Amino acid sequence: MSQDHPGTATVNPWPAVLGVIALVTLWRLVLAWLLPVTQDEAYYFDWARSLAWGYFDHPPGVALLGAGVWLAPASALAARLGTLVAATLTLLILARLYWRSGLRHRDDLLLAVAIAFATVPGIAGGLITTPDTVLALGWALALHEAHAALTQDRRRWLTAGLAVGAGLLGKYTMALIGPILLWAILRRDPRALRSPWPWLGGLLALAVFLPHLLWNADHDWLTLRFQLGHGFAAETGALLGAPELPPPLDGAWTPTPGPAEPPGLATRAGGVLAFLGTQAGLWGLLALPLLAALLPRRAGAPRAWGRQEGLEPAARSLLAAAALFPLAFFALVASFSDVEANWPAMYLMAAAPFAAVVLAPLRRWAYAMAAGNLLVVSLYAFHGATAALPLPDSQQRVLRETHGFAELAAEAARLPGPVFADRYQTVAMLRFYQPEIRATQWPGINRPSEYLRGEIAPAIGLASLREAGGFWLITTKEDAPRLPGFRANTQRVLQDCPGGGLHDAAEGPSSPCAKPLHTWRLIRYIPESMAGG
Repeated sequence: MSQDHPGTATVNPWPAVLGVIALVTLWRLVLAWLLPVTQDEAYYFDWARSLAWGYFDHPPGVALLGAGVWLAPASALAARLGTLVAATLTLLILARLYWRSGLRHRDDLLLAVAIAFATVPGIAGGLITTPDTVLALGWALALHEAHAALTQDRRRWLTAGLAVGAGLLGKYTMALIGPILLWAILRRDPRALRSPWPWLGGLLALAVFLPHLLWNADHDWLTLRFQLGHGFAAETGALLGAPELPPPLDGAWTPTPGPAEPPGLATRAGGVLAFLGTQAGLWGLLALPLLAALLPRRAGAPRAWGRQEGLEPAARSLLAAAALFPLAFFALVASFSDVEANWPAMYLMAAAPFAAVVLAPLRRWAYAMAAGNLLVVSLYAFHGATAALPLPDSQQRVLRETHGFAELAAEAARLPGPVFADRYQTVAMLRFYQPEIRATQWPGINRPSEYLRGEIAPAIGLASLREAGGFWLITTKEDAPRLPGFRANTQRVLQDCPGGGLHDAAEGPSSPCAKPLHTWRLIRYIPESMAGG
């Protein structure tokens, strides 16, 4: 690609690259401070207060990211500091990987880094705390070390193994890198399999992951069962150690049944096409110049995707496998099951240098679309903090995720006695904004969670509830759930209004706002023995 910009061949790219990464980190800091905490983030941050080798939903990596919650309770910025550090390290590692892979020209390297950052997962993973943030760091480091092992020193398979183990502690989909690394070895250095280094690297990955496996074995394989689709079994409540609190007599939660019969060919094809559509959406506005670059510009002209001279051979083999295998794997899964858009998102990190090669002739357009992605996210975060933009109801998810929970937590902290919620997300938000509150989830109303184990939140038994004279339940259901041994005694209705606070409200025309974001019911339950008096 030097013929496109020969003057940049001798320019040191790192001052510009590090400057861009510094600006990206500053932008993330501002948005991490501006955007209120989301519900799943609050759940993970609650794990950080009780660190363990495993949790109901995920391995422990995401809990480590939230360790900043100890610095300043109820601060979204403090809680997200681990995410900001991990995301910055990921970007630095990717920049180094792209440079070592052959993108030595400043313009090419800058474009690849910009693409890696400006995709939807690249933006979200550096701002919102999720297990994918840990996965991305482990994935990037494993690719970096694998490339070094293929081209320089086979002993680097040891550090690649450590990276794989760390990624597995973030999310189980890190296991998909195994076939990718094996393919790269067979393609570029098959003799390495006669040396001890790849095998020792695999053992190191297992050693790093082993404490979580042992934790699972000691907890009836809780996390693995959940992730493999068996965590929603009917006996989950007892498994989680909350059998004493009874599920409701009506409206009890039940797991979603699987398909009654195998899907037909049309359904399978539709699932794959829908999956590919979500993957195109992960590029955001960058999909527009990418699509234009992939089309021939004139009759007889070669397509841009055929131009790979910017990447050296070992990198092409490794990165092509890392980009294609997750897509192919989850496309296969999508043919018979639902697949969430973010599951294969790690492919974007390997696809970014190929996209930089393809988009070289459309560099300015690519930068403009990357900036457009950042602008959209910035406006969305601003709206999440202020509710100032006139968005339609269908685009108010950021407010429904974040708005009103601080005020709800303050109300809940003033309630006498224990507080329960029917949804784990509500419990998490209460405990984020009021860490000392005695709150947890009531089993059987909505899907189970880590709270039912009684480890990160208080395990409150029936006897203590009777001694306390009852408890409060926060729910969004219109009818009070019927709970054995207790009777609903009083009820408050709180409505959360966009751009406003939390209001006591009665049902009907006296509601304080026409379209509340949330309507919470605070229901006081008392023992039936007291109700009879």
